[in-house]
Amino acid sequence: MRSTFFFTNLLICISAGVLFSSCSKKNEEGKYIPANASMALHLNTKALTKKLPWEEIKKQNYFQALNADTSTTAFMRTLMENPENSGIKMDENIIIFLVTDEQGGYFAVEGEIKDKAKFAAMQAEMKTGNDVKMQDGWNTNSGSRNLTAWNDKRFIALSDVPEMKTAPKLPMMEGDTTMKAPPLVFRDLNTALAALTNLKESNSMAGNDHFTTLMKTSGDIHAWINIEAFTANMPTTPQMSMINLNKLYQGSQMAATVNFDDGKINIDTKSYASPEMTAVWKKYSGKAMDETMVKQIPIKNIAAFFALNFNPEGVREFLKIAGLDGLINMGSGMLGFNLDEFISANKGDILVAVGDLEKDSADKPSMKFLFSASIGNKENFTKIISAGKKFGQQQMATSGKLPDLFYNVNDKYFTLGNSQVYADNFIQGTNTTMPPLFSEISGKPAGGYINFQYIMKSLQNRAFPDSLDKLSLEASLNTWDHLIFSGGDLDGDAAKQHAEIILVNKNENSLKQLNNYAGIMSNIINERRKNQKPYDNMDSTIVVAPTK
Repeated sequence: MRSTFFFTNLLICISAGVLFSSCSKKNEEGKYIPANASMALHLNTKALTKKLPWEEIKKQNYFQALNADTSTTAFMRTLMENPENSGIKMDENIIIFLVTDEQGGYFAVEGEIKDKAKFAAMQAEMKTGNDVKMQDGWNTNSGSRNLTAWNDKRFIALSDVPEMKTAPKLPMMEGDTTMKAPPLVFRDLNTALAALTNLKESNSMAGNDHFTTLMKTSGDIHAWINIEAFTANMPTTPQMSMINLNKLYQGSQMAATVNFDDGKINIDTKSYASPEMTAVWKKYSGKAMDETMVKQIPIKNIAAFFALNFNPEGVREFLKIAGLDGLINMGSGMLGFNLDEFISANKGDILVAVGDLEKDSADKPSMKFLFSASIGNKENFTKIISAGKKFGQQQMATSGKLPDLFYNVNDKYFTLGNSQVYADNFIQGTNTTMPPLFSEISGKPAGGYINFQYIMKSLQNRAFPDSLDKLSLEASLNTWDHLIFSGGDLDGDAAKQHAEIILVNKNENSLKQLNNYAGIMSNIINERRKNQKPYDNMDSTIVVAPTK
């Protein structure tokens, strides 16, 4: 019964999710979210249901299979037929948030009621043996770790997650080295409910400026992560006490907006930090990536790429704030250089590239990778190279084996990879052609991409012992094109990042494409369960969507 209770609430949440802007400095949605929430998710269900109507979901085999399952109750089928039979307003916003504390954490799902009688009927179906009770004007239906409350206007569904408790493991008994986790302590969800239903605006996310900015940004989904709240209850150790975590995590928050557009998924994020950390960002922010380095990449077919420009002096300031500068100096001193020499040695450009996927002489997949850094002070950089050799010799003495690594260096660049030829070609600048996808991120302090199409096409020549693997690859090839991301620019006190997941079909909304892809992969999973391996004898419902 507990699993049915949880699954039904989960279905409500998913169906509502799939299926307020003013001049004020506050936001309406935040009134229902505690200020100390570690994570919050806002689903713009009106926009989502327009892009992916429920009828589209119902056409998929995974949905039909669930509907036909004998364990699916008649009432559950009623909800699946039309989620509004739950009594919830499916064209209004759904809010999901997580609160973490010393007891672990709890999830909450909140939304608006359209038909109180239908919602009450659904709760009656889900009763876990306890009678529906009243608490401060709210009807409540509780399970062992779940509680749902509703009145004429809103509902709140809570789920206790004591497993999120981050306390260190304890010895089983004195002298016993075996470790065990402390016993789970379950919270009183009625107390949590009372705190939420009586939540004062001053103790909510309503007045959080960063969250307000997020909610005023047009998006299908808004996500909020409070890293400071997540780390507030982390256990400390003597080693960790040497690091000033409070200064690192103070004010550390991330806001993200997701939009499902035709042929792509757009993700925009803003990162916030403490005033001290923000001052470091602003003073030592990077400039545009070094395009000369990018042109010199000798890898012809790049599968994944990342480049970064930064001000090395910012590293020093960051380490000071974290209280790590002394420790770093101690460790680097054992290898023959100090922090000042490391900073002066680096000019502030880093590049990593992977590609040229092929088979080696043993018919195993292989690839080329390359790391490169721009050089500031050549003499000090030579000390770092010597330290790297020394460290490698120490590892060789310990493990007896190291991966094959090759490097080359000139006055401008240092490069390291798994091929001497590639390292030499980079330094010699034999390649002068800019990678095709780089134009989409040039001019930014940081950026990169993953070429899904190239990676998957390199797998097509493999022998597939299971034809279902081949079908999965074909479905993915017809869906995913590439991922591209960039960031590092500052917008006020926020660092901005942007990512795009590009799909093959540029003419259809990405949310519909994800639904179709999920249907295809669900069919393949079902066929695998049936052990129907021959390609020609597969169920006719498996269709790999053609490229448009």
